[in-house]
Amino acid sequence: MAQAMHSTATDNTPAPILKRLFGLQKHEVAAVFWSFLYFFCVLSSYYMLRPVREEMAVFSGSATIPWLFSGTFIVMLLATPVFGWITSRFPRRQFLPWVYLFFIVNILLFWVVFSMAIDQDKDYVWLGRVFFVWLSIFNLFVVSVFWSFMADIYSREQGRRLFGLISSGGTIGAIVAGKITKEYLPDIGYENLFLISAALLTAAIPCIRLLRKWVSAENEARNDAVAEKPLGGSPLAGITHMTSSGYFLGIGLISVIASLLGTALYMFTANLLEQSDLSQTERIHFFNDINYYTNIVALVGQVIVVRQVVGRLGIGISLAVMPVISIIGFAVLAMNPTLAAVALLTIVRRGVGFGLTKPTTDMLYSVVTPEEKYKTKNFIDTAIYRGGDLVGTWSVRGLMSGFGLALAAVSWIMVPFAALWALAAVWLGRDYKRRAKLNMGNPLT
Repeated sequence: MAQAMHSTATDNTPAPILKRLFGLQKHEVAAVFWSFLYFFCVLSSYYMLRPVREEMAVFSGSATIPWLFSGTFIVMLLATPVFGWITSRFPRRQFLPWVYLFFIVNILLFWVVFSMAIDQDKDYVWLGRVFFVWLSIFNLFVVSVFWSFMADIYSREQGRRLFGLISSGGTIGAIVAGKITKEYLPDIGYENLFLISAALLTAAIPCIRLLRKWVSAENEARNDAVAEKPLGGSPLAGITHMTSSGYFLGIGLISVIASLLGTALYMFTANLLEQSDLSQTERIHFFNDINYYTNIVALVGQVIVVRQVVGRLGIGISLAVMPVISIIGFAVLAMNPTLAAVALLTIVRRGVGFGLTKPTTDMLYSVVTPEEKYKTKNFIDTAIYRGGDLVGTWSVRGLMSGFGLALAAVSWIMVPFAALWALAAVWLGRDYKRRAKLNMGNPLT
């Protein structure tokens, strides 16, 4: 399926400006445009609601954050086999739009219940906790499905050239969402952001259909037959593939460590904000500003950096950039444990993560089978990633509350984990190269 985007010699003439700037061929323009717009809609929908989720965590109390992540992990474990069952029995063309329609209905339901609670001046702490868990799952599923789809329709070579540009569509969507939230939040109330979010996610569905239509037109004989068939196999195949493969275990390891370091920063932020005298609206603005500047950094990485770094240094070195930044960042934070320093490190790590690490990690799935692209990737991106959140939040809480360690001491503890991440990244780059050689010419990868 990944060979879907290969074209005939007659339309392989590069568009000079697009090729020079983005490595884009003429025959890829339509597909990349719809992929770009698709991801724009998905991430703008999510980032419209993300600052609300973060505020609900602080509103609930920083001591409850490990419990929120525990709830997220449990729900994720229940949802993963359901998703595996769906992908086993329904063609991708069918189930992709339904995944998004399911979440659109969910968003509208939250809009109704939040509006009622606010209008009737009722307590909504528990509603906020449910929303926190739900949005954490929503983000991982819709983004994971998107990148599974991208790995399915683009070849290995195209992924290296185009995934950075496609990622920038989501980042621009996140920036736009942040600007809308900052501009209109005081006037419309955060509950009405749900309506805008639902509308944006709805706009992603036609993009899926247009991409499938484009792929079918490109190579109907080879790809439509594959796309119309369910993946088959076991609903639990994502788990079995991961546990039996060193390659997937390596991806799972770097996912857990990345999540551990990210949740440490998240816990630091929540603790420091809880001690501040900022209002609820001011805290939402604080989180929104972090998202906004994160996505500015990510956009530069996706449009300019990722293709150059991956092309010249390879996937292993590209994946090692983030853990090296983390080693330096947590060491600096240990010496300057302030809210400003935590916010700055969060922006840099997440910006580099979205701008370089995420597109590069998604390239790792271009050398695996379609079943692994959907089931194993989804299991790692959801259950394993949230498992890292679970370990991270309880570990940080235990270190800070149970052992009485200060933020600076916990920051030093994170440094060796980042070093292990760097070593695993380099190994994964080598195994990716080996798999690419073995799978050369295989239409199922």
